[in-house]
Amino acid sequence: MNSEIINPWRWQDNMGFVQANKVNQAEKILFCAGQTAMNAEGKPVHPNDMRAQIDYVLNNLQILMDQANIPFKNIMRLNYYTVDVERFFTESDVLYEYLQKVGCRPASTLLGVKQLAFPELLIEIEATAIL
Repeated sequence: MNSEIINPWRWQDNMGFVQANKVNQAEKILFCAGQTAMNAEGKPVHPNDMRAQIDYVLNNLQILMDQANIPFKNIMRLNYYTVDVERFFTESDVLYEYLQKVGCRPASTLLGVKQLAFPELLIEIEATAIL
């Protein structure tokens, strides 16, 4: 895979995302369903703890990426759905730290939503990865 970041502006750099990722010669594309803070039994975990839920979602995404044999840094797009945008901004440091640690610079969209699948869930993240 050959990819190029397209960033005509710099304001998003400290927020852990880029404006666009251009991919050439992709062999595989992985479309992930929205990941939430659900354990292996399908039960929500960490109710009312945004930071812990984000961390749990990142762990779930890592498991998916490992099973697909695609490095996490090859995630080109992350879409965030949250029931509390303000809280996401104040508690998403764990997300930015993780993305920086693994060298992932995705294009991203953040949406505030009224509700997720279970009332305990505060955040859902869907990913698209390229190999």
